[in-house]
Formats: sequence, C-alpha cells, structure tokens
Amino acid sequence: MPAPETTSRSVAVVTLGCTRNDVDSEELAGRLSAGGWTLVEDAADADVAVVNTCGFVEQAKKDSIDSLLEASSLKDHGRTQKVVAVGCLAERYGQTLADELPEADAVLGFDSYADMSTHLRTILDGGSVPSHVPSDRRKLLPLSPAVRQDAAADVALPGHAAPRTRLGTGPWAPLKIASGCDRRCAFCAIPMFRGSFVSRRPTDVLDEARWLAGQGVRELFLVSENSTSYGKDLGDLALLDAMLPELAGIDGIERVRVSYLQPAEVRPGLLDAMVAVPEVMPWFDLSFQHAAAPLLRRMRRFGGTESFLGLVEDVRRRSPLAGIRSNVIVGFPGETEDDVDELAEFLTAARLDVVGVFGYSDEDGTEGETLTGKVDPDAIAERVARITDLVEELTAQRAEDRIGETVRVLVEEVDVEHAEGIDGSGHGSVVGRSEHQGPDVDGTTRVLGVTAAVGETVVATVVGTEGIDLVAEAT
Repeated sequence: MPAPETTSRSVAVVTLGCTRNDVDSEELAGRLSAGGWTLVEDAADADVAVVNTCGFVEQAKKDSIDSLLEASSLKDHGRTQKVVAVGCLAERYGQTLADELPEADAVLGFDSYADMSTHLRTILDGGSVPSHVPSDRRKLLPLSPAVRQDAAADVALPGHAAPRTRLGTGPWAPLKIASGCDRRCAFCAIPMFRGSFVSRRPTDVLDEARWLAGQGVRELFLVSENSTSYGKDLGDLALLDAMLPELAGIDGIERVRVSYLQPAEVRPGLLDAMVAVPEVMPWFDLSFQHAAAPLLRRMRRFGGTESFLGLVEDVRRRSPLAGIRSNVIVGFPGETEDDVDELAEFLTAARLDVVGVFGYSDEDGTEGETLTGKVDPDAIAERVARITDLVEELTAQRAEDRIGETVRVLVEEVDVEHAEGIDGSGHGSVVGRSEHQGPDVDGTTRVLGVTAAVGETVVATVVGTEGIDLVAEAT
C-alpha cells in the first residue's frame, strides 16, 4: 500500500447500480483513503470524481453515462478537475467507452483497482492512464470450481479485499460473499465482465462482518451474483448454512439477510438453515425471471410454474409470514401471448411481496442477441405495462394481508417534521423495514406513536398500507 502524501487531494466516489457495486465502491474508498486521499460526499467538492458505473441493462447504462456527463460538467464551474469511470460499464466496454465519451478522463477496469490511488494522482497531474481493454473474464480462472481458489489470488475480485471504508451511515450494509457467476443465462452478460463464480472464504466474510458491526451496522445484507452457489469452489455447498449462525452470533448484529437465491439451486437444507436462525430474516430473494417452462429453457434457465409454486410453498410452510421477492423479464425472443398469460397466472397464484418487471433488450455478446423470434418493441412495452399493472395490484393486496401482523422494524429514518408527535402524545413516527422487507426497493414500514433512533428496532402492529409500504402502530 503506497504511503500517504503530505498534500491531500479529494475524491468523491459516485455509485450506481446494485448493492454489489456499493461494496466495490467502499473498497475503492478504503484504498484511496489509505493512499492519502480525502473522501468527500459531493463530486462538486472533489478534485476527482470516480463514477462506479452499472452496465447491467440499457437503462442502467444510460444512467451511468448521464452521471459521467453530470460529473464532467462540474469541471466548468466547480472544484472538480477530473472524472474517472470505473465499475461494470467501464469493465465491459473499456476503450470503446473512452472513445465515445471523451468527457471521462479515464476508463479503468477492475484490474486497476489495486493501484487506483496512483492512477488518480497521475491523471490529476495531467498524465494519462491507458483505458481498459475488455476481455471475457471467465477465461481468467479454471473451468473447474474445485481448483479456482488458488488461481483467484491473481485475479482482481472487487469487493473481496480490505480495506473498506463505509460511504453511508445507515444501520444496514451489504456484505459480499462471492463474485461472478457460472450460469449462462441467455439474456445476461454479467459473467463475461464479472467472471466465473468465486466464493470468499468464511473467515474473510466473518472478519468483515465484525468490522461492519463495529461501524454501527445492525443488519448484514449478504450479496453476490448467486448466493446458492456459495461454497462450491471451497468443496462444501452447505458452507452458507453453517456460516449463517456464526454471522448472527456477532456482537451487535441483529439481522442477517441473504440475497439472490437461484431457484434451480435452492436446497431444502439452505431453507432449513435460514429459518432455524432467528436473526436470519424471513425474506427470500428468488429470481424466477419467468414461469413458462419452454421459454425458460430458451433463456438457459430451469423450472416453471409447477416447480416455482412448489418452492414458494416450501418457503411458506417453513415460514408462513416470509417475504418473497422476485424479478421477471417479458419480451424475451420467442415469448408468446400464451407465455405471458402463464406468467400472469403464476404471479397471481404465488402472491409474492415484491416483483420487479423488466422488458427484454438485447445485450452485447449474449446468446439472446443472436436468437430469432424477436418480439416487437411496442409489444414488449405493452407486456411490461400489463404485468406491471398486475404486479402492483397483487403486491398491494399482499401488503393488505399483513394488516394485524406484529412486526419488528429496524429504524432507518426519524420523521423530524413530526418528532414532537402527530397526535399530541409526545411521540412521533419513524420509518424503517420489517423483517420481510429488503433494503431500497422492497417497501418500508412507517411506525406511528413512537420515539426511536436510527438503528433501533421497534415492535409494532400493522394497521394500514400504502401500496407495498406498511403503516404500523407501536405496541
């Protein structure tokens, strides 16, 4: 690690995309802080703005480009002198992105993260750093998971290394347990630019979890591209089952939440392990993507309506009040109106708590890009609207079903406007998440008639709903 310089320069790390990117940004922030950089929150206050981009779908790419352009515009009237693109969009397109976006002073890939402090100083001093040249990162590691761990020591795996500096102050934080993916879903480019699946060793995960607890984190949000594959390259697919109680036992940790469970890989043992540990939230992130079996095969996925409903039943048999969320894609090449009908029937029967609906778009380098039977964009838009309307109705009904439930809410926000009480009681309201609600996109619970601080847990009874959001009264 380079020694800090006496003259401090400032950097802002701007993060787009998923919680996995949040972890990567905090690793970058840790490296830069150790290298002598002063971290600032606002790009306008920074000498260098580092934009950690997302390259997952078309809209995410546009948002990343817009953020880079916005940061670049600060060079005309603010402190900002340089803008650097990192993250998935930079890794995926590299030199091409640099050529098409001269507003970015550098486009750096994952392999640059370890030397980011040096690179930024070079750029700020008027020098240049070669733009990243993309390659298929799956080829960097052996095909067999059993021999990957040793080889992975020589491959950049963002979010796997210390130091990490928190960029937020909330009571929950993502904790990366693995990177990459070995599946070959026809619509997804992630394995090409994130590489093959690599688990972090349990000792490293637990050490970082303890550090997060020391930073005031009360809920650990375990993230990866495929959490159900955890441990397969360490010789034990039940490793996550064993690690959950250890994470839950860390002093200060009150909640553990597991994200991204691949339905085709969910084992009964994992479900049993999740419900056996009280601190593991009854929340199941099952990425179904569709329900029509023939279309799923075309997507290079497995399952269908019958098996997916069986999995939902397995979850609710173990944990009747569990929250279940998913994502679905409509408009994949070859999708028929009958397929959409089946998806609608599945969603109606499954009664999921949250569903993200995405319209298919071709992704560079994926199998889906080469398939025949493309669906007209107008038809895709109509299908998105139809399924979105259905989902909004179904998830609102699911929320209403929870009226009368007792919930434990992790407080994330205090309603300052009503801090003195909204009913003359001297108590105000707080906003947080119940056990079945994941962070950011799964709705919130507002608790009335309570005074509590961020990070505290309050017990309440659900008395109303606002879409998927709950309204509760303290008990």
